[in-house]
Amino acid sequence: MAEQRLPVPRHRFVSREQFMEHLYPQRKPLVLEGLDLGPCTSKWTVDYLSQVGGTKEVKIHVAAVAQMDFIKLYLLTSWSREQPKKCIRNSSSQRMRNTTYGHLEKTRGSSYSFTGKDVADIRQQFPSLGEDIKFPIFFKEEQFFSSVFRISSPGLQLWTHYDVMDNFLLQVTGKKRVTLFNPQDAHYLYLSGSKSEVLNIDSPDLDKYPLFPKARRYECSLEAGDVLFIPALWFHNVISEEFGVGVNIFWKHLPSEYYDKTDTYGNKDPVAASRAMQILDRALKTLAELPDEYKDFYARQMVLRIQDKAYSKNSE
Repeated sequence: MAEQRLPVPRHRFVSREQFMEHLYPQRKPLVLEGLDLGPCTSKWTVDYLSQVGGTKEVKIHVAAVAQMDFIKLYLLTSWSREQPKKCIRNSSSQRMRNTTYGHLEKTRGSSYSFTGKDVADIRQQFPSLGEDIKFPIFFKEEQFFSSVFRISSPGLQLWTHYDVMDNFLLQVTGKKRVTLFNPQDAHYLYLSGSKSEVLNIDSPDLDKYPLFPKARRYECSLEAGDVLFIPALWFHNVISEEFGVGVNIFWKHLPSEYYDKTDTYGNKDPVAASRAMQILDRALKTLAELPDEYKDFYARQMVLRIQDKAYSKNSE
């Protein structure tokens, strides 16, 4: 089966009312053009960022190769106050293509882990930069969860993953290519938790991942000023085609009690989903006590029951 590639729709000068009433209910990705993001699109040069944000203490994701792997990713936590400035300049250099940087966050002191109070918010943790940017106010302020400041080297590729909250990716400077996959195609993506094991989505190992081409690909290119809406649970893979700066804005589109209160990144499964998966693991462990013929028979009955009781009736 040949892979299916679909363009992500683009819309210009969308109002909050248009977005919430007509576009948002479709629960599909789309690119918004012409939104007022503030002076950041012109101000956030390498020199400016080095001066304004370069003396903060930050946590920085660093990988030795451009195709970042969630297994071989290194989280550095012991930068001196001058090193983030160096990181910003290095990440913008073509000579540093073999060392890739992304996802900068301010830390508190020398903390090696986040607590519930450490949810990223550029307005609080980088106030000078926060004054430069305007968030699209398409959701209520009480729904706001986090705003993550990202600096990406040329060629940086972020692995395919999903988040459990709705997300705006604001491309402030530079260009990105984004590939998205429908949540209903998850069974083609060879998941490990919330992430796909298929790192090279453009040239996958089909001996290892033969079903991957069946997943529908939704594709778009982002330039400075573009805003990509990524609905919760939609898988996305991001490639930085040149040095760029972006901001992710996550918000809670479900009631707060659905979310794990210890989640600081917005990527922990909802509490009920986690509980259901634990119950399923116990059920599978119980099935393993049966001979193979019986295990196969009752496992198929379980799958049919799940399809009948839990699958969306609007599945594409």
